[in-house]
Amino acid sequence: MRLGARDVSQLKQNYDIKVQQLMKAARNGTKDGLEKTKIAMMRKVSFLSKKDCTDDTEEDSGYLDVTVSDLKHPPPQLSPMPEGLSSQQVVRRHILGSIIQSERSYLDSLKRILLEYKKPLMEAEPRILSLKKIQPIFYRLKEILQCHSMFQIALASRVAEWDNTEKIGDLFVASFSKSMVLDVYSDYVNNFTNAMALIKKACMSKPAFLEFLKKKQAASTDRITLYGLMVKPIQRFPQFILLLQDMLKNTPVGHQDRLPLQLALTELETLAEKLNEQKRLAEQLAEIQQLTRSVSDRNLSKQLNSDQKQLILSETLIETVYGEKGQVLKSKERKVFLLNDMLVCANINVKYVETGIDNIFEEPRGPPDISSLVPIGPKYAVKWSAPLLQVQVVEVGQETPQRKDSIYQQSGSKRLSSTNSQGKLFLGPPRLYQELQELQHDLSVVEEVTLLVGTLQGSYQNLNTTVGQDWCMALQRLIRIKEDEIQCANKCRLRLMVPGKPDKSGRPVSFTVVFSTPSPISKISWVNRLHLAKIALREENLPGWVCVEDDEKTKPPFWCPLLACRLHVFTPKMQDLKLQAALYNPVHCSLLGFSAASTSLPQGYLWVASGGDDSHGQVEIFSLNRPTPRSVKCFSLGSPVLCLEYITEPSTDEELETQTSEVPSKIGNTICVGLLDGNILVYGSVDTAAQCLLTFCNPEGCPVLCLKQSANFLFAGLSNGKVAVYNRKSGEGLWDPDSCRHVVIGCAPVLKLLQIDECVWASCANQVSVIEGSSLKTQSFEVHPDPMVSVTHMVRAGGGVWMAFSEGSSLRLFHTETLEHLQEINISTPSAYLSPGQKTVCVTSLLICQGLLWVGTAQGIIVTLPVPRLEGIPKITGKGMTSLNAHSGPVEFLVATSSILSQDFLKRDSTTEGADSSSGAEDKEVTNSSQESLQQANGSPQVEAKAKGVVLQYHLRSTSQLPGKLLTARSEESSDYTQDSLEHTLEDGSIYELSDDPEVWVRGPGPSSKEAARREKVSSAAVISGGKGFRRLANSSTSDSSENMLMVWQLPITV
Repeated sequence: MRLGARDVSQLKQNYDIKVQQLMKAARNGTKDGLEKTKIAMMRKVSFLSKKDCTDDTEEDSGYLDVTVSDLKHPPPQLSPMPEGLSSQQVVRRHILGSIIQSERSYLDSLKRILLEYKKPLMEAEPRILSLKKIQPIFYRLKEILQCHSMFQIALASRVAEWDNTEKIGDLFVASFSKSMVLDVYSDYVNNFTNAMALIKKACMSKPAFLEFLKKKQAASTDRITLYGLMVKPIQRFPQFILLLQDMLKNTPVGHQDRLPLQLALTELETLAEKLNEQKRLAEQLAEIQQLTRSVSDRNLSKQLNSDQKQLILSETLIETVYGEKGQVLKSKERKVFLLNDMLVCANINVKYVETGIDNIFEEPRGPPDISSLVPIGPKYAVKWSAPLLQVQVVEVGQETPQRKDSIYQQSGSKRLSSTNSQGKLFLGPPRLYQELQELQHDLSVVEEVTLLVGTLQGSYQNLNTTVGQDWCMALQRLIRIKEDEIQCANKCRLRLMVPGKPDKSGRPVSFTVVFSTPSPISKISWVNRLHLAKIALREENLPGWVCVEDDEKTKPPFWCPLLACRLHVFTPKMQDLKLQAALYNPVHCSLLGFSAASTSLPQGYLWVASGGDDSHGQVEIFSLNRPTPRSVKCFSLGSPVLCLEYITEPSTDEELETQTSEVPSKIGNTICVGLLDGNILVYGSVDTAAQCLLTFCNPEGCPVLCLKQSANFLFAGLSNGKVAVYNRKSGEGLWDPDSCRHVVIGCAPVLKLLQIDECVWASCANQVSVIEGSSLKTQSFEVHPDPMVSVTHMVRAGGGVWMAFSEGSSLRLFHTETLEHLQEINISTPSAYLSPGQKTVCVTSLLICQGLLWVGTAQGIIVTLPVPRLEGIPKITGKGMTSLNAHSGPVEFLVATSSILSQDFLKRDSTTEGADSSSGAEDKEVTNSSQESLQQANGSPQVEAKAKGVVLQYHLRSTSQLPGKLLTARSEESSDYTQDSLEHTLEDGSIYELSDDPEVWVRGPGPSSKEAARREKVSSAAVISGGKGFRRLANSSTSDSSENMLMVWQLPITV
C-alpha cells in the first residue's frame, strides 16, 4: 500500500501528539511528587496499542510496543553545576550523574543486542540460525528495552528540574513497581541459562554463527562479546540498589527525597526478592526434571516425579576414596542432590550426538569432527540414593560404635574395611586421628620415663631429666601439628554414613563416602541443610505453616521457619508463674566444634523471667550451644520480673567522655532486670554465674515496665507515665542511681521503649513521645485515634516502626523521620483456628527477624509477614503465613537470637589444596557440658549487619561444563586462560556475586580481601516464643495449658 504525502504528514502529526501526551504525563508525575508519578507511569495510554503476533515474532503476552525517538527525546543531561552547593548536594549530583551514565550505557547495550545481533540474524539469507533458536536466545529483551525507554523519558524530565526539586526516589518507585517489569525480567532471568547454552551449542554446530559473532565483536570499539552484553540485564537491579543506597546515605534527614528513596529501595528489593524466588523455583524444577530423566529405577523415578519433592541443595562435589595407608585410590566429580526426604549421588555424564549444519545423521559417517558434536546437556547416572533420616554426618575422630547386626565399609572399596575388627571407624584422610592417639600415648610414656629417669642414683650421658623434657616438648609440638591437620581437614571434607543394600545374610550394610567441598562455607551449608531437612520431616513441620490469603495452602517445610524443638520452662511446682519477658545473651563457646557450630542454635544464653504473686519472681537461663536449649541455672528474686534489657559496655568514645583521672574498670556487658517493686538489678553477662553487680530503686518507687539503653544512658519506663533516665558512674561502667532525671510522658503507664538512632521512643496510651538523647527534649504524636487504646509493642526495621495496640488486630507502620503513617494491616486468622467464644485476634508480641515480621496473638497463634531487609521502608510486601504450631495461651514474648560464625571456621590453610590432599580436618567436638569455655564476644552483642551488598543473587547455572570455548565478556586477546587451566576462568566472573552457587561464583576472579571478608560472613538465627501450653491448629490435640512452654524456630544459615 502506497501512502501519499498528506497521509504521511497526518501520521507524523498524530505521532507527535501522542508523544507529547506521553511527555506531559511523565512531567506531571515528576513535578507533583510520589502519588502523581505513580498515576502517570501506570496510566493506560490509549494510543499505545498491542502489537499483532505473527509467526516470525515472539508472542508479546500483552506487552506494549513503544518506539521512542532519540531525536524527539534526547537522553537526560545534567546542567552545569551551580555555585553555592553544599558538599552533600555536590555528591548527590555526582551520584545522579552515575545513574544517568549507567542508564544510558545500559540502553545502548540493549539496542546493540537487538540491532547488531538479533536483527541481522533474523534477516540473514541464507539463514545462519533458525527462528526457533533466535527467539529463545533474545527472549524478552525488546520488552526490557521498552521499560527502560519509558523510564528514560521521565528521568530526562526530572534531571532537567534537578536544581529546583532534587528528587529522584519517587521516579524509581513509579517506574519499577509495575507488574510488567517483574514479568519481563523474570522471564529473561529464568531463560538466561538456556539462552547461553543455545549460543554455545550454535557456536559448535554452526560455523557461520561462530564467524558472525567474531566479526561483530571485532567491529565493536569496546570488543565486548554477546555474552558480555546479555549479562547486563542480570546486573541492572543490583547496580540500581547500590546507587540508591549511596544517594540515601548522602541525603540529610528532613530532605524531601529521603522517604521516596527509602520507598524506592523497598520496591527494588521486593522486585529482586521476587525474581530470586521465581528463579529458585525454576532452577529446582529443572534440576529435578534433569535428574528424573536420568533415572532407570522406576521406583526412584516415581518418587522424584512426586509433587511433594523439593530440591533443597545441589552441588558438584569431589568424591575421594582412600586406601588403608592413606593413599588416594581415586577421586571423581559427583553431583549430589539434597531433596526434602532423600539424598541422591549421581555421576556426571556429558553425551553427544553427531550432527551436521541442518540435520542429524541417522548413521555415523566416519570419525566425528569436534565441530559437529553438539552436547545435549549434562546427564546424571544415579550412583546411590538413600532416605534422608538414615544419612549421618560423621567427623574426623568421631568414634562410631559398631552394631552387632550391621557391617560398615568404605564407598568404592570391594572388601570390608579392616576397621571393623577394631570396634571403631576412622574416617576422612585416614589415620590422622589414630596418629594423634599414638602421639598422645607416646607422650604419656615419655613423661613416665622422665619421672623414672629422675629417680636414677647415678649420672649417665644423654640419660637425664633434661633430655626427657626435650622429648616431651617435641612430642607436644607434634601433637599440636597433628591437631591442626585434623582441624583443617574437616573444613572442606563432608563425610557421610549412608545405608547400603543388606548382605547375603540380611544384615544391613552402611558405607562411608568422603566428599571435598569447594570451600568451608559449602561444607557448612551442607551440614546445616542436612540437619534442618531432617527437622523438616518431623510431624510438627508437615505441614508447619499455612497461607491464609492463598486458600490456606501449605508451604514446603524447609522454606519456612522450622519448629526445631519445644521445652518446658520452670519446674512443675512453679507452673503458677506467668512468663513475662525473655532476653538473648550472645556469648560464644570457644570449644564448639565445626559441625556443632553448623547445626546448633545461635551461640549464647536465653534468659526467661516470670512472676507469680507480688512476693517473688523467677529467672531461668538456657544454654543455646546445642541443637536443643538446655537449662543451666535458675534463681529466685524478691519481686516479679517485668522486663529485661541487654546492656553493652561503654565504647571507647563514651569512656573518654565520662572518665576522670581514674582508670575505668571493665565490667563487660550486663543485663538489667526491672521488677514490680521498682528495683532495677544489674547482672554480669559473661557466664551463667549471674552475679548481681548493682541494685537500685527508682525514686518514684513505681513498677519498672520497660528498660532501654541509648548511648551512655539507661531509660526506664514507669507505671506512673514517667521515664527515669540514668547516667553511668564516672570512671565506672555501672549506672549512677543519684543521676536520675525524670521525663513526664503522660498519665498512663509507659509500656514500651524503642531506641531510634540518638533518640528513644516511649509509648504512653495512644501516643508516642520521641525523647532526644542527652537533652531529653520530647516530641509527641498520636498513633491511634482512640484514646482508650494503648501502644503495647514497637519494633523497628530500616526506616520504619511497626506498632501493635492493646485492642484490635491491626498493625500500623510509621516513618522514623517524618513520623508519617505509611501502612496499616490487619492480622486475620481463620475462625476455625480460634477457640470457642473468640471473635477477634489481639496482638501480644511483635518481632522482626531476617525479613519476617513475627506477630504473636492472645490466642497463641503466630503469624509471619514478609518485610524488606535493606534500609528502606519495612512495608508488608507479600502474603502472610500462619503457624500450625501454637500455644494454648497468649504468646507472651518473641525473641530473636543470632550469631556470626567465627572466621576461624571459614579460613582455608592453603588455596592450592586439591581434592586429594590428605591434610585438613575440623575441630574435635567436646560434648561434655562441664567443659564449655565461655568468652565474651568482642564485648558487644551480635548485631545483625545491614545488607550493603548485592541482593539479586540469581542461581545461574554455569555452561562451563559444556564443550567449546567458555562464554566470557572479554575479547579473546585479553584472555590468557585455557579450558584445562587450573586458574579461575572468566565466564562466570562476569556475573560478579550474582550467584551463591559455588559452580558460578567461585570461578570468578579472586576477590579483594575486603570483599572476601564481607562475603565470608556466615550467620545463624532462631526465633523463640514463650506461652502456656502447645497445640496443633490442624487437629484438636492440645497439651496441658497450665505448663509454661518455649517453642524454638530455627532458620537456615545465611552467607
